[in-house]
Amino acid sequence: MTKSKTLLSAARLRTLPLSVSGIIVGSAIAFSEGYYNLYVLIFALTTTVGLQILSNFANDYGDGVKGTDNMDRVGPVRAIQSGVITNKEMLSAIVVTVVLTIISAIVLIYFAFRGNNFTYSLFFFLLGIAAVVAAIKYTVGNSAYGYSGFGDVFVFIFFGLVSVAGSYFLYTQNMNPDVLLPAFSIGLLSVGVLNLNNMRDMESDKKAGKHTLVVKIGAGKAKQYHYIILILAMFFGFIYLLFNYRSLINLLFLISYIPIILHLRRVYVNKNAKTLDPELKKLALSTFFFAILFLLSYNIFL
Repeated sequence: MTKSKTLLSAARLRTLPLSVSGIIVGSAIAFSEGYYNLYVLIFALTTTVGLQILSNFANDYGDGVKGTDNMDRVGPVRAIQSGVITNKEMLSAIVVTVVLTIISAIVLIYFAFRGNNFTYSLFFFLLGIAAVVAAIKYTVGNSAYGYSGFGDVFVFIFFGLVSVAGSYFLYTQNMNPDVLLPAFSIGLLSVGVLNLNNMRDMESDKKAGKHTLVVKIGAGKAKQYHYIILILAMFFGFIYLLFNYRSLINLLFLISYIPIILHLRRVYVNKNAKTLDPELKKLALSTFFFAILFLLSYNIFL
């Protein structure tokens, strides 16, 4: 495989639908309240995609240099692990992605506030920097939080709260507390994807000294944790529906619960965590499906 194709593989495009789900949900709520801004939508999406690709590159680099990506690991061979991409080349890719993502974030902030609110602009710029740092520090460095069991917390915050509530605020410049309910849903579903990944890689992570939450609590409790976070994700979405019911069309997004429930059943009957790899894609796409149906549920007749 060529370097360009290997780097493209390292970007892990299959993770992108999950990463933009929060932006879609936050935008959906803003649209339903009459706030439209095409430029905010475009640059919120490009910034989020940039952060996700950055996270994937940094994850490849961090796990590669630490030796976590080895023959024991289940799943696709990583770029550095394959030997096609060197550590230096991956670092260069990370730097380029950081620069492009920050530029996209600055343009997003400009179109959201038009220079009319310095405090909000500064806050979101610093939030963008924090997101960049969080994307890198998941596996890179001696204090990588992904190696000490805090990955779930950061995923919940950035994929859920920041993505949904943050994007909503960029449109409206105010905050509706109800927005936190679907933000919890997206955040918890995203944590579910990470938990699946860590369940699959538990044995290899343990050997490599990567103390994910799954490694810390064990396979049995990790399954119970998985059930709880996904059931809560559906619960918070349903509570939002109760508070914001307008017509039957609002029930549309509940259809997305079907693949999530089927996924839970497959995890329940699973006896070998290494065979959970296909479920990563299914749960990520189920989250994206939730976001798209949520958008239609509250905007299809507008």
